[in-house]
Amino acid sequence: CKHCKKCFSDLGNCKKHERTHTGEKPYNCKYCKKTFRHSSSCNRHERTHTGKKPYTCKYCKKCFRQSSSCKEHERTHTGEKPYTCKHCKRTFTQSFNCKKHERTHTGEKPYTCKYCKKCFNDLGNCKQHERTCTGEKPYTCKHCKQCFSNLGNCKRHERTHTGEKPYTCKHCKKCFRQSSSCKEH
Repeated sequence: CKHCKKCFSDLGNCKKHERTHTGEKPYNCKYCKKTFRHSSSCNRHERTHTGKKPYTCKYCKKCFRQSSSCKEHERTHTGEKPYTCKHCKRTFTQSFNCKKHERTHTGEKPYTCKYCKKCFNDLGNCKQHERTCTGEKPYTCKHCKQCFSNLGNCKRHERTHTGEKPYTCKHCKKCFRQSSSCKEH
């Protein structure tokens, strides 16, 4: 690499690496103005526009846009938990959940609200909190146009319109709108 002197045996990999220094993003989405450093990232992004889901779970036939999402989902069928906490040996199906859990042991909170400087151990929780600081409510109910700062709250609200009850008690098969109600039952 002409920027950091890192060595590569393959010229293509060197060129890809150099883009991390230059910021060059030569791949353009066909559907929007977003640009990417790697063609694979561009292809993966374009599937958000096309809805194409080329990866299929071999157990239940659910389809996914990314192979990594499919592999993670398949673990819900196999029970495989390949990621282990360094501190307590608890296991996880996804590496990011393991890393997030490990922060409960270390106390690390690497994500900071840009408005009030409160710190979080999870990026999603930080982004959610920032919306409470700004008052932003980007999620809108499809049925009554009520707005929410949190996608989960919006989906839960939408079920009051549809009557959907996606959570089923394992013991008596009674159905519930919210997972918390099912667990409480």
